[in-house]
Amino acid sequence: MTRVDFLLHESAVGYAIFKVVHQQDTVGLHLKEVQKAGQDLAKFGKMVQLVNFAPWRNAADALENINLISEGILPDYLKSNLELNLPQSKKSKIVLGIADKNLAGSIKAAFPGVECETGDRSEVVADLLRGIRLHASKLLKGLQEGDVERAQLGLGHAYSRGKVKFNVHNNDNHIIRAIATLDNLDKGINLFSQKVREWYGWHFPELYNIASDNLTYARLALFIGDKSTLSEDKLHELAAIVNEDEEKAQEIINKAKISMGRELSDVDMSNISTFAEKVVKLAEYRRTLYSYLVDKMSTVAPNLATLIGEVVAARLILKAGSLTNLAKYPASTLQILGAEKALFRALKTKGNTPKFGLIYHSSFIGRASQKDKGRISRYLANKCAIASRIDNFAEQPSKKFGDALKKQVEDRLEFYATGKKPTKNTDAMDQAMADILADGQSLAIDTEMIDAPLPPTANTPKKEKKSKDKKEGKKDKKRKHSDVNGEVEPQVADGEKKKKKKKKHADE
Repeated sequence: MTRVDFLLHESAVGYAIFKVVHQQDTVGLHLKEVQKAGQDLAKFGKMVQLVNFAPWRNAADALENINLISEGILPDYLKSNLELNLPQSKKSKIVLGIADKNLAGSIKAAFPGVECETGDRSEVVADLLRGIRLHASKLLKGLQEGDVERAQLGLGHAYSRGKVKFNVHNNDNHIIRAIATLDNLDKGINLFSQKVREWYGWHFPELYNIASDNLTYARLALFIGDKSTLSEDKLHELAAIVNEDEEKAQEIINKAKISMGRELSDVDMSNISTFAEKVVKLAEYRRTLYSYLVDKMSTVAPNLATLIGEVVAARLILKAGSLTNLAKYPASTLQILGAEKALFRALKTKGNTPKFGLIYHSSFIGRASQKDKGRISRYLANKCAIASRIDNFAEQPSKKFGDALKKQVEDRLEFYATGKKPTKNTDAMDQAMADILADGQSLAIDTEMIDAPLPPTANTPKKEKKSKDKKEGKKDKKRKHSDVNGEVEPQVADGEKKKKKKKKHADE
């Protein structure tokens, strides 16, 4: 069991450093007597001793420090307090108990002589920090009753307000909510339209086969109402509902005259008309929401939307959680995104893993032949990964890269079908960058992130392999050197060498 020397308690009122006077072992923590002792201030006060308490200077200082701690960065205020209050030992490291594991890594990097133990790795540290949080108002000096609770409430509101206000995924959240609502609307409209068909079909069953579209059927049911009131005077209005098809409108009028449907009361017809009106309004709102989604995608992820369409791109962002998360995914993960159940089922049963997930709804997969679906899905996932990274890290949105990537996928499909050589990726990207610069836009390249140029290797001659002629030349030199020294080795046949060896063995 690791001995814990000090404890760091970061709270809403400031930083507190405690020295561990008495430490329980891991086995003893499971006893009820020890657990009750941690809840008693008189007994717990003998286990720890306050070394230093550094309260916040103001509310802005508290919010700044808590933001840095949440990101795993060591604040300067905390660093100075640790330097002043932790002893420096060259022989052995000091063990500091801390709650946040990300902050523990930053403390280790700043203080090589300090070893950090977190609550998720050590039950002793977790129990001691739990006791400090319980008795913080009594252990920390200069605090009154209720100060800690009020500080927690104020700092919690300020921290949450800042996180919501400065959320980097603000636009992504709108896309995620829009595509989720769009999918739910599609399910609801299909279900309600089917109910309208079933309900109004009792009155006018012949209309079911004439109007195949659900939305058109709901509009016709709302317009016609009682079929007995339908006449030739309503032909033009009826044709406007069925896309100016007068033949279909005339067919509806003729079928209404000889319909075998039952008559409905005014109350029943009123309920059917109200329900059909709600379905039509839902369909109209669905069209408006789709236009909103297209506009958002053209701003947030124009290249990805151009490559695979707005709906599929939005579903990928929804599945990943944000465009930033999607940009971090490798192409292999993006390829099967949305097919996790099939993947784990295949791994469990040792079967074939899925070749595509959400990108299956792209038009490219449907256009490929059956044997090429896996190949084109892998290629399309690669291009989607490139497009998502460009959209996420580009400062100025542009569709030029999306058009170039889409053209590459088109060329790849043609290559699978006819064998025509596709365009190289470097040529396509160079052409896209040239088009952007020709339009007067800037690529906004961060010069600090550009890799350093490699050392020139063109002028340095490569080491040539030693040829056989050079080896033979060296052998000739050795022979000449031996001739000069008079050390001529007599040539002995292989048979004589073997005889000499046999004689040696016989003598032994």
